[in-house]
Amino acid sequence: MPTHSLVGLCGSLRKGSCNRKLLAEAVRLFDPADYVEGDLRLPLYDGDLEDAEGVPEAAMRLARQIAAADAVVIACPEYNKALSGVMKNALDWISRTKLGPWKGKPVAIVSAAGGRAGGERSQYSLRLCLTPFRPRLLTGPEVLVGDAEAQFDAEGRLTNDRNLAALTELMEELHAEVRRARV
Repeated sequence: MPTHSLVGLCGSLRKGSCNRKLLAEAVRLFDPADYVEGDLRLPLYDGDLEDAEGVPEAAMRLARQIAAADAVVIACPEYNKALSGVMKNALDWISRTKLGPWKGKPVAIVSAAGGRAGGERSQYSLRLCLTPFRPRLLTGPEVLVGDAEAQFDAEGRLTNDRNLAALTELMEELHAEVRRARV
């Protein structure tokens, strides 16, 4: 199998977040030759800041990482029934780079949340925010890890067979989409 590069984005900045654990599991199952996690610690988007200083180098680096990768996997928590502010802010800054890194890019979305829906609304709102950028968004299988704190062992591995099977299938679909993109 040819090797692939992958960028991971986590919409939670917390080191021990369940979405970070879920992202790590996705990366493990995807098994990329090259992996980088994008840093979403960006200043809040501000048009005046952009006019005065331009797009911050951290946002430019993130856009270049996405552009250079074969695929992207995004793990996004649900905050107040939508994607996290950190994720939305990163999308806003990336859109200002003029690099168009998302266009045609295979993208898989996963989420983990404390509630039983597993971040379903965060995925819906994230899909809406990504649509104008025209990525190749995978539609499924949906990976929605509910009751997230109870779904990972001490090493951060998924323990629920159904969640693990869905994540495995999604990463296989992401591989297939990368292969289609290369044709």
